[in-house]
Amino acid sequence: MIDRGSSTAAGPTEVGPLTSARDPGYSIRGEQRSANAKSDRYLVEIRSLTLHFGQKMIFDNFDLQIRCGECLVLLGLLLGTLRPESGTILFDGKDITSVSGEKLNRVRTRIGMVFQSSALISSLTVFENLALPLRELATKTEKEIQAIVEEKLLFVDLEPATYLMPSELSGGMKKRVAVARSLVLDPDLILFDEPTTGLDPMVAHNVNELIRNLNRLAAVTTLVVTHDLHTAFYLANRIAMLNQGKIVELGSPAAIRKSHNPVVVQFLSAALAESSLDPDPEVGV
Repeated sequence: MIDRGSSTAAGPTEVGPLTSARDPGYSIRGEQRSANAKSDRYLVEIRSLTLHFGQKMIFDNFDLQIRCGECLVLLGLLLGTLRPESGTILFDGKDITSVSGEKLNRVRTRIGMVFQSSALISSLTVFENLALPLRELATKTEKEIQAIVEEKLLFVDLEPATYLMPSELSGGMKKRVAVARSLVLDPDLILFDEPTTGLDPMVAHNVNELIRNLNRLAAVTTLVVTHDLHTAFYLANRIAMLNQGKIVELGSPAAIRKSHNPVVVQFLSAALAESSLDPDPEVGV
């Protein structure tokens, strides 16, 4: 256990490399997960979904399936919490489109979320930020909560930051704390909203490596929403390109790079012109 008095910092500083997450024998549930857990079974199915935000079309008869154990990257979409106007969302085979109250809370305990801003509570320590969902949504003793928080912080290599305040953390550390918090209820699915936005290239790479290890070593299904092609090609098993509320292309990173779809070609060309993305189709596959 880390002594509260030992976690002091002069300023935001990255803590350690992501060593524990690289260990294939490490499990976020405290038991061995199979790295080959990907399957053709769908964890999430979205069918004929329609959604507007004001006058703006977000989804237009939108269809998408997320397979168990995969990392699916969506290009060109902002995550939201609005209810769809029509269509169906299935989670693990059950329709959750109109679920509310206690049933919705039970579903939410199986879905982790890492917000673009990290969304840590500024008045709580790192420990308390991770402990909060366990106290609100689970029936755990304080001893169990302590063990779970320590385990998740170990996974993201931030044990030394256990009793720091969010104001004492760098941007990359905040993101890793947010990842650890998303894991405390052992979700089946984790959603990442623009995980590398605002981070410098080295820190962004570390965050991407953490997400990749989470998916490939700990076998957690992940949905990543991003406009960053480096992130997309580094993480994805499949990439879905969204345009005007519809999926216009869906395939492996290699297939997306070779696509002749004019929307995809224009998007990739613009990104290549603005960055140093390697055009080699084998990179990131």
